[in-house]
Amino acid sequence: MNLSYRWVIVGVGALMTCVAIGAMFSLAIFLAPMSGQTGWSRTGISTAMTLDFLVMGAAGFGWGALSDRIGPRLVTLAGAVLLGSGLALASRTHELWQFQLTYGLLVGLAAGAFFAPMIAAATGWFTENRSLAVSLVSAGVGVAPMTISPFASWLIAAYGWRSAMLIIGIGAWTLLIPASLLIRRPPVTAQGAAMAGRSDAPGLSLSAAFRSPQFVVLSSTFFLCCGAHAGPIFHMVSYAIGCGIPPMEAVSIYSVEGLAGLGGRILLGLLADRYGAKRVLIAGLMVQAFAIATYLLVDRLGQFYALAVVFGTAYGGVMPLYAVLARESFGQHIMGTVFGAMTMASSLGMAFGPWAGGRIFDAYNSYMWLYLGASGVALGAVAVAFTFTARPQRESLAAA
Repeated sequence: MNLSYRWVIVGVGALMTCVAIGAMFSLAIFLAPMSGQTGWSRTGISTAMTLDFLVMGAAGFGWGALSDRIGPRLVTLAGAVLLGSGLALASRTHELWQFQLTYGLLVGLAAGAFFAPMIAAATGWFTENRSLAVSLVSAGVGVAPMTISPFASWLIAAYGWRSAMLIIGIGAWTLLIPASLLIRRPPVTAQGAAMAGRSDAPGLSLSAAFRSPQFVVLSSTFFLCCGAHAGPIFHMVSYAIGCGIPPMEAVSIYSVEGLAGLGGRILLGLLADRYGAKRVLIAGLMVQAFAIATYLLVDRLGQFYALAVVFGTAYGGVMPLYAVLARESFGQHIMGTVFGAMTMASSLGMAFGPWAGGRIFDAYNSYMWLYLGASGVALGAVAVAFTFTARPQRESLAAA
C-alpha cells in the first residue's frame, strides 16, 4: 500500500478523536442547563463524567490490546456504534442514577476505543516526523471544543438538552461508522523492517514493559498531568459564568482553549521532533501548572481568552508526547497495549477532577480550592517527568 495513505490515517484519527472526545466532554456544556431543568446537583452530573474517565481508562487498555491483535478498524467500528447508542440512551433518562450509569458506562466504554488504538496505529505508519503525526491525530481533541461544544450549546438553546444529546449521538454514528472503514494496518516494508530493528525492543514482553521504570514514570506523569487539568477544563464554563461572563461567551473561552490546544499539539510536536520529547514535555507541564493557578486572578473576558491560549497550548501540546516517548522505549509490537495502559492511568487522573470540582463548588460555592490544588498536582507532574530516562534500544546491524 502506498505510504501516502498514512496521511489518511492521520486525518481519520483526528476526526475520530474530535467526535468521540468532543461528544464526551460536551457534558461540560450540558452541566448548567441540565442541573437547572432537572434539579440534579452539579456533583451528581459531574459523577457521570468521573465514571466516563474511569471506564474509558479501563476500556482504553482493553481496546488497545485488542487493536494489537485484530487491528484498529474493528475496534473503532465497535466504538462508533457504542458512542451513538450511549448518547441516545442517556438523552432519554429521567433519573440521575440512570443518567450516570448510561452516560458514564456506555460513552466511556466507547471513547476508549479511539484514542489509544489510533495513536498506536499512527506511530506504526511513520518513522520520520512521528511526533508531528501523533500530535495531528491527537489534534482532534483540540478541535472538539471549537466544533462539538459550540454545536452542543446551540442545540441546547434551540431544542433543549435531551434533543441536543440525541442529535449529537446520531451525528456520531453518521461520521464515525464510515470513517472506521477507512482504517488500515501499516504496511510492512523494507524500510519499516529496518526501522523496527533500530527502534523495537527485541523480545520485550508486556510484563517486562509494565515493570520497567520508563512505564512507571510515564504513567505517573500522565496521571498527575491529567489529574491537574481535568477539573479546571470541565468546570471552566461554570467558573467563567460565576465570574459574570455570559453563558455563550463562557463557552467561547472553552473553544479558545481548544483552538490553542490544537496549535499546541502541532507546535510542541514540531519542537519535540527537533529538541526531544522529554524536554518539550517538561516545559509544557511547567507552563500548565502556572496557568492553572493564574485563573484565580482573572475575571474579564479578554483575560480569560489570553490565559486560555496559554493553558490550552500547554495541556494540549503535552498530551501526544507520552505516546512518542512510549514508542521510543517499547517499540511498535506492543504499542497499543502499553499506551492503552498509560491512557488508563491518565483517565484515573481525569476522573478525579470533575468530581472534585463539583464537590468543592457545592461545599464552598467557589472554585478557588480546585484551581490551587490542581496547580499543585501539576507541579508534581513536572517533578516526576524530570526522572524519566529513555530505555536503551537495539541498534540494527548494517549489512557489510
